Amino acid sequence: MTPALIGLSTNDIQTLISAISSGRLAAPFSELQLSRVLPKPLCHYVATDLQALSTKGFTPNQIADVLCLIRDDRNSRDAREPAIDLVTSGPEADGVSNRDTAVVVDEMFKHAENSVLVVGYAVYQGQKVFESLANRMAERPDLDVVFFLDIPRNKGEDTKQEIVVSRYVTRFKEKQWPAGKRLPSVFYDPRSSADVEVIRSSLHAKCIIVDRKQVFVSSANFTEAGQQRNIEVGLRIDSPWLAERLARHFEMLREKQLVQKAV
Repeated sequence: MTPALIGLSTNDIQTLISAISSGRLAAPFSELQLSRVLPKPLCHYVATDLQALSTKGFTPNQIADVLCLIRDDRNSRDAREPAIDLVTSGPEADGVSNRDTAVVVDEMFKHAENSVLVVGYAVYQGQKVFESLANRMAERPDLDVVFFLDIPRNKGEDTKQEIVVSRYVTRFKEKQWPAGKRLPSVFYDPRSSADVEVIRSSLHAKCIIVDRKQVFVSSANFTEAGQQRNIEVGLRIDSPWLAERLARHFEMLREKQLVQKAV
C-alpha cells in the first residue's frame, strides 16, 4: 500500500472516496485536482500515489475500493483497541497532560462493582491509600477484594517465617488498613520471607484489576510517595480480555498453592 494514502486521516480518506466516486477526481490525478479537496501540503504526495495506482491499471472505482479497505480496516482496528490512559506520579511537565496516579487509583476503587484485585510490593501509609477502597467495601458488602502483597523479612534477621508473617499481618491491620473497616483477603509468596535465604524472592508486581474489566499496571508502590511524589509511570487499560488473563494468573497461583493466605 502506498505510504501517503495510509498516512491520511480517516476524514481525508473519506473525502477522497467521495470525490473519486462522484467523479470530482479522475485520472490523470494532479496536485491541482487534489488541492480542491485536501489540505495543500498533502496534495503532491497523494496525487503521486493515486496516479501510480492509475498507471498500474486501477480504475477510479477500484481506487475508491482500495481507499474503502483502508478506512474500514482502520475503523475496525480502532474499535478493537482498548482505551489506554498514561498515568504518572510526580512533578507535572509543562505541555504534557497525563492522568495522576493517586486520582486514577482512587477512581478505580470508588467505582468497583464486583471485584478488586490489588497486587503490590511496598505498602506504607496504606490507611490513606486504601481509604476509598475500604469505604467502597463498606458500601458494597458483596465486593470481593483480594490483595497479593510482598511479606519480606528484615535484612540479616533469622526470625522464623511464621513470626515474620504474623508481625506483618498485625502491622497491616493496625497501620496500613483503615480502622474498623472490613479487611480484604491477603495472600503472599512464601518464598519472600522463607527461612532459607537461598530461595527468597520478592513479589514485585504492582497492579490493580477492577471488575475483570479495568487494569492498572504501574511502577508505583502503594505508598503516599509512590502515588503522589515519586516519578512513576503506569497505564490504565479498559480491556476485559487483558483483565481476565491477569486475574487468572494470580488465581492460578492460589489454586496451585504457590501463594499462601495471610489474612
